[in-house]
Amino acid sequence: MHVPDDIARSASVHWEGDVAKGHGTITTGSGKVTADYSFGTRFAAEPGTNPEELLGASLAACFTMALDATLTRNGHAPTSIDTTVKVHLHRQDGGFAIPSIELTTSAVVAGILDDEFASLALQAKESCPIGKALHTVPIILNASRKS
Repeated sequence: MHVPDDIARSASVHWEGDVAKGHGTITTGSGKVTADYSFGTRFAAEPGTNPEELLGASLAACFTMALDATLTRNGHAPTSIDTTVKVHLHRQDGGFAIPSIELTTSAVVAGILDDEFASLALQAKESCPIGKALHTVPIILNASRKS
């Protein structure tokens, strides 16, 4: 399968109201994911999603594909991989920050020793584009105001 050299993916958000009482909708460019979010879905247990949950899902999906590719390239094609992620959001310096992300994975892979699996999982973590973006990619902001 041919993979293009440059691919751009998109998402959009519509928000109404103030931060404490407002609400928004997140939609992916493909239209496959549409989700509501608000202050309550981010900082309480209200139904909906939040940016940290979506960031975690993106990282888990990217890492899992990278792990599959890394294992397969090294002669250990997995039968299945399950990955979960916890994105920690902490109040800090008058705002919030993400000080850590926990990535937990379990794979069904025959014929591989634990040490080799751990090494290949680390390689996959280092090669995952979403993981790299969290540390190295500048965020370019284009902002305009409507009246």
